[in-house]
Amino acid sequence: MNFTVYPAIDMRGGKCVRLFKGDFAQETVYHEDPVSVYKQWVEQGAKFVHVVDLDGAKDGKPAHLEVATAMVQAGQQDGHQTPVQYGGGIRSMETLAQILDAGIDRAIIGTSAVEDKQFVKQALETYGGERVVIGLDCRNGYVATKGWLETAEVKAVDVARELKEWGAKIFVYTDISRDGTLTGPNIEEMLHFAEEAEVEVIASGGVSNLQDIKDLADQKAQGIVGAIVGKALYTNAVTLQQVKEEGIEC
Repeated sequence: MNFTVYPAIDMRGGKCVRLFKGDFAQETVYHEDPVSVYKQWVEQGAKFVHVVDLDGAKDGKPAHLEVATAMVQAGQQDGHQTPVQYGGGIRSMETLAQILDAGIDRAIIGTSAVEDKQFVKQALETYGGERVVIGLDCRNGYVATKGWLETAEVKAVDVARELKEWGAKIFVYTDISRDGTLTGPNIEEMLHFAEEAEVEVIASGGVSNLQDIKDLADQKAQGIVGAIVGKALYTNAVTLQQVKEEGIEC
């Protein structure tokens, strides 16, 4: 698996937004139309787009599936089908099937990875670890749930080890304390997670510039296989063109 940069589209209330440290009260709206943002990333050469349904994560059921489906359809119409990974509110097999049947390439299961192990096990057995990705949103190595509103007394490493036995392969590891802050990723914590759990990790949270992306890409051999980049792209602190010029996939 090549190291890949994933432009992020976080959706709330039908708009493209970014939160500061996962705080719903600290929201910045970057665009009124998430589908046009998807098209923008595709035109700039994105290989994969990371889509988060913040309302879905908070309320327990997807609120923006139609928007994500419209992204997939827009890509098909333009002849540039850039795959989407979608997370937020996926807590049943019915919802999971809806998402994957809609043409979305990967579904990210978050809260349920801690709260409903049987569902996660069934999801992995049915669709496999390439299409079902586990999203762990963490504070100091412990998993947060329900759209980051609660923190479980469960270590991320322990969750990953258990789910790995059921076929989980790829984990999106978000450091909430860095997310939306542009203060740099917590590479040490993510490396610890990747090495202890022996899984592939897509790093999320805090990427502020090109150097941060290069630093993460340097850890591919240790299990960090990608980086999700949001605010740094929206504020033009880094561009996909700059990333590609470094020979990094995006």
